[in-house]
Amino acid sequence: MKRRWFILTALLVFLLPRETYAMHIMEGFLPLNWAVVWSLASLPFLYLGLRSIGKVTSENPQLKMLLGVAAAFTFVLSALKLPSVTGSSSHPTGVGLGTMLFGPMAMSVIGCIVLIFQALLLAHGGISTLGANTFSMAVVGPLVAYGVYKAAKKVGAQGISIFLAAALGDLATYVTTSLQLALAFPDPTGGVMASLIKFGSIFALTQVPLAIVEGLLTVLVYNYLTVYSQSELQELALLRGDVQHDPGA
Repeated sequence: MKRRWFILTALLVFLLPRETYAMHIMEGFLPLNWAVVWSLASLPFLYLGLRSIGKVTSENPQLKMLLGVAAAFTFVLSALKLPSVTGSSSHPTGVGLGTMLFGPMAMSVIGCIVLIFQALLLAHGGISTLGANTFSMAVVGPLVAYGVYKAAKKVGAQGISIFLAAALGDLATYVTTSLQLALAFPDPTGGVMASLIKFGSIFALTQVPLAIVEGLLTVLVYNYLTVYSQSELQELALLRGDVQHDPGA
């Protein structure tokens, strides 16, 4: 399994288009005050995420590979950029899978690391907007995905819960991005609300189909993991308290 994921990730990264300034909200686009605000807003979640990852990996080192798979999935999907509105791009986020496996706090760290790698290794830019992009993709997206997953599991099948969580977490990211852009660039006559409607309506044209595709792809990968990583998924279920540990097993 390790070799398959390594080869798949390497091929996809190699084939990805190399663009400059292709980050979620592009390099230098936000005013300095808003860049600082979103960076500070992301810090508490990153701190909690580091604690969550440290606890899981120290107590269960065998889960590191599964964490790496979730990170690779996020890296590959979020690097698939499509032009959207001025100063931004649309793309799948890939955070839903890791959120359902390791929780939303862990994905705040993974998402931030993925964005740094894309900014530096793929030359996408976005260091000055890292805080804003982290807050929308790695904080809000996973929180919404986790809430949707927990709620949907109580009333629906596993596959439907995974699809809804990944798709709505993706959409929540871009609703947040629309709000971030609207706050930074309010409409001269209609203010923040008019700007929010404008950015949101344009994003919807590209993001809704991308969210549906991401939801379907996440279900496929999760099903793959249930076949080839049963022991790791069982460990995670025990950690979350989804199943009771059998001392005699």
